Amino acid sequence: MAVCFSGSWFVFTCGSKLGAADTARNRDPFVFDCSTAEKKPRSTKDDNSDGGASEETGSDRILAFAASPSGKLVALTDDNKRLVLFECEPAWRCISIRCVVRRCTSLLFSRAEDELLVADKSGDVYSFSVAEPQAEGELKMGHLSMLLAVTMSPDDRYVITADRDEKIRVSHLRSPYNIQSFCLGHQQFVSALLVPSGRPRWLLSGSGDGTVKLWEYESGRKLQSCELEESDTQKKPTVCRIISSPDARHVAVQCERVSTLQFFSVDEDSEDKLLPHSRLVLPHCPLDVTFDPAGRLWALMDCDDEPIRVYSHRRDRWEPDAESPELNRVCETFRPHWDTLEASARSSSRFDHLYKVTYDNVAAYLQKKQQRLEEQQLKRTKAQEANGSKKAKKSETS
Repeated sequence: MAVCFSGSWFVFTCGSKLGAADTARNRDPFVFDCSTAEKKPRSTKDDNSDGGASEETGSDRILAFAASPSGKLVALTDDNKRLVLFECEPAWRCISIRCVVRRCTSLLFSRAEDELLVADKSGDVYSFSVAEPQAEGELKMGHLSMLLAVTMSPDDRYVITADRDEKIRVSHLRSPYNIQSFCLGHQQFVSALLVPSGRPRWLLSGSGDGTVKLWEYESGRKLQSCELEESDTQKKPTVCRIISSPDARHVAVQCERVSTLQFFSVDEDSEDKLLPHSRLVLPHCPLDVTFDPAGRLWALMDCDDEPIRVYSHRRDRWEPDAESPELNRVCETFRPHWDTLEASARSSSRFDHLYKVTYDNVAAYLQKKQQRLEEQQLKRTKAQEANGSKKAKKSETS
């Protein structure tokens, strides 16, 4: 489940459905159900049964979606390896349904909105044309491990990718084989990337190691690292979302299964570039958060009674907008789809399987070695005692 704003449209995904409600004008909501869309034919080489015209048999669950910078386009990809492109202004319509090679983890429109970048689980990035909506994707670059996040520089010069192996790579978009830099320093998978508003040379990254780091991405230089506050569990918090308000005043960091949002400000003139600003304790753990064009914070929470809340920043703190007419309009569209979603689907983790498991083989080896040495010493002692007793008997007889 995820939320974002595409212009004035509040867009959400809920299982196999993508929905949208206009928060500015009284327009009809839009809902697209992937389970009713045309499925991808399975190729003969992938079908080991009879080579017939079979179809992909995924779950239709939406894996990722993205809105274009202008708010006029939206794209999604699902578990059936489909890439669906929508136009949402002046009215919603499905432009194309294309197939991707592997299941995807992240989508991103270029600033020029002429191409759509698709990152998949095998570590590849494909470019799909927006102007030619039926054209197949072009392989742009690849990592050696699963890609988890992708973003671009504001001038569309660089594409920045992050993978499970703690690496952040900065590549030239038009010639991705030309690597500009690496941003290295995380101790676990990198799960979130953001070029903050108003700071086109900087990059924020979040990881499973419980830190948010600030980089000068063109050189790969680390400017600062912030340890996030520990969660209730023993494991360090996993950063799952970093977003920036439109006015660049607030950077919100969301951690998985943590009910507290942490806010930072980015200041180029101060010694500490990334400054903790405030904290917002939500009544329930958020599933996703986003800013609307007016700078208000919308939080989707794991709660049946009140799944969506809106907050405004007043008097240096975040306060809920309980009587927001926009919220009522969104909830009318969202509620029917939320009620049909199983609670287990809402609470499942996206990152638990990404942590690398380490085994301390050295300790076990040293313990066995010590046991072996003690056994050998015991055998030598017994042998010496036996030899001593034999010599004593010989001397007695002689």
